[in-house]
Amino acid sequence: MVDPALRVEDLTVFYGPVRGVERVSIEVRTNEIVALLGANGAGKSTVLNTISGLIKPRSGRIECFGTEIGSMHPHQRVELGVVQVPEGRHVLSTLSVRENLTLGTYSRRERMRGRSAKVDEIIDVFPLLRPHLSKLAGMLSGGEQQILALARGVLSRPRLLMVDEPSLGLAPQMVDIVYDQLRSIVDGGTPVLLVEQNVTLALEVAARGYVLAQGSVALAGQASSLIDDDRVTEAYLGSVGGENEVAAGG
Repeated sequence: MVDPALRVEDLTVFYGPVRGVERVSIEVRTNEIVALLGANGAGKSTVLNTISGLIKPRSGRIECFGTEIGSMHPHQRVELGVVQVPEGRHVLSTLSVRENLTLGTYSRRERMRGRSAKVDEIIDVFPLLRPHLSKLAGMLSGGEQQILALARGVLSRPRLLMVDEPSLGLAPQMVDIVYDQLRSIVDGGTPVLLVEQNVTLALEVAARGYVLAQGSVALAGQASSLIDDDRVTEAYLGSVGGENEVAAGG
């Protein structure tokens, strides 16, 4: 049996005395989008940041491609292929689009000429960026910045791509473009763990989904079954998950 791209088991995170998530277990298999859903404060971003190594868990196990990564530093996880595109895009606004893209190649041991070639290749995958290569990233629209952040993530050569709230604040047309790019990334062989506030949108593109409520997994299953499940709405209203504390973080 092939190991999944990601297996998280019984992950528990605290922010001081406040619980972020408790005993969260999720799995992402190869060639699929998995949606991680939940209301604001349910713990979605906490899970992603812990997988990336930005937050240290109190307990639990994180395994990527058959390797336990809990003791790895964040840059070591990136070298293994665990790449996160954070909420809010976080492009470097005072650098050009090309310079932002070039930064995405620095996890790879390549000469500068090789990096330049990889940037040129990624433009063929994300052609919307081609007219803007010399423009400062801060001058792009929100949707264009999200495409830039995705392209930069892909240039890090991910084996698992985690994307946090890619549709946040975007016009509907740009949301469609961003999600078309996510589908292309998965079609190219890279699985995606997707955090998204727009439940319907996420479940339309995902193979499976997990719904967090108050820091714990309240529901899990095939996206096609979750999309019409009234309990998903209940989770967003806070009525699924028992009497747990309100979680800290997204």
